Amino acid sequence: MRYHLRFSPLVALLMLGACATVPSGPSVMTLPGTGRSFDQFRADDFECRQFASAQVGGTTADQAASDSAVKSAVVGTAVGALAGAAIGGNSRGAAVGAGTGLLVGSLAGTGAAGASAYTAQQRYDVGYTQCMYAKGHKVPVSGRYASSPQRPPAAYAPPPPPPPPPR
Repeated sequence: MRYHLRFSPLVALLMLGACATVPSGPSVMTLPGTGRSFDQFRADDFECRQFASAQVGGTTADQAASDSAVKSAVVGTAVGALAGAAIGGNSRGAAVGAGTGLLVGSLAGTGAAGASAYTAQQRYDVGYTQCMYAKGHKVPVSGRYASSPQRPPAAYAPPPPPPPPPR
């Protein structure tokens, strides 16, 4: 019974992580350029997706996240096993260290996986946006409108020196 309770948080974490997927395409909107046909837009979209994929080394954001999570778990397990063997001095210490390292490495890998996926998606989107814009298509951007013009605060200026005395 204790064995099942010890690993239930890890199982829950793995099941939750398996549910999250990152899109394998652009997450930015593009629209056909003025005077461009939809067929031309589709052809350019296909070409720009290939260009953006090449910019990130051919990996999707999901692949980057999975690679990062697995590497973190493997490194955590290895470090934990070595530390457990060094501290415990036997195979039981190594097993406890490996289990702890797997848990800590998996938790650290979750954060690293999210960051890797986000970075890969950003790089993909930048390449895709540049390509579509270069081909004459519209790439809407968000903008903010200020209700009144904002001025930076005036910098402090020392008073001018007094005028020279009359001669």
